[in-house]
Amino acid sequence: MTRINSRAKGARGERAWRDALRAAGYDARRGQQFAGGTDSPDVICEELHKFHFEVKCVEALNLENAMNQARRDAGDQKRPIVAHKKNGKGWLVSMPAEVFFQLLRGDHL
Repeated sequence: MTRINSRAKGARGERAWRDALRAAGYDARRGQQFAGGTDSPDVICEELHKFHFEVKCVEALNLENAMNQARRDAGDQKRPIVAHKKNGKGWLVSMPAEVFFQLLRGDHL
């Protein structure tokens, strides 16, 4: 059995989410290689600058842990978003309910 390099897998997932944002018409880039800090978002999109994207590509995601990480890293100024997917599946996006309701109301985030 081949050992999976989790750092490389994480980078592939970040590139895939960046590409999904680009395909949707947004200018996005990976975050770590530019900012370098542990709290920098996995993917940066200036048009969506109020969101902190935490990207997870795993088969068994602990969503609560991922959201806690996104919340912690987002701080008070950004809304936490977890973009996640399993192998061979499409992207899912998870966010706190209050962020979802703000989006539905069309609030300026």
